[in-house]
Amino acid sequence: MNLPFDPIERAHDNWTRRWGASPAMAAVTSLMRAQQILIGELDGALKPFGLTFARYEALVLLTFSASGSLPLGKIGERLMVHPTSVTNTIDRLENQGMVSRLPNPSDGRGVLAEVTDAGREVTEEATQALLGMDFGLGCYSDEELWDLHQVFTRLRVDFGDFPEPVVGVAEDR
Repeated sequence: MNLPFDPIERAHDNWTRRWGASPAMAAVTSLMRAQQILIGELDGALKPFGLTFARYEALVLLTFSASGSLPLGKIGERLMVHPTSVTNTIDRLENQGMVSRLPNPSDGRGVLAEVTDAGREVTEEATQALLGMDFGLGCYSDEELWDLHQVFTRLRVDFGDFPEPVVGVAEDR
């Protein structure tokens, strides 16, 4: 955009005059703009592979599973998205030949999504592209990135995504 001023600062100045200072308003507006920027950058990097970031995440999740397959409900749970979004994502990946659907042997009515060889190959190639651009966060040091992660971990714990991590337990990074 290359604006001559920060529109979020300007909005906060106006906000302050009307309702009083709100660091939370400035922070959430900055966060939402950062999300827009990152999704644009990530989706742009993944476009040559026929992927969006949402489809990439599903492929990565499937490649991480021991069998290469997961029930659709488990995919939604792990990616923290609505079942309709999972169905849409898997439909698109299946149409692209990156995922296939199979009956779930442990649940007669359930369906598994299984990553195909083509899906595994594109996941590897797309991952290299994302790593090459530092997932759009190359302007930060590793220390700053871990700090960001910890800041958002607190928010996610507060909203019930998972229990608070035990302090002092060794972490694998």
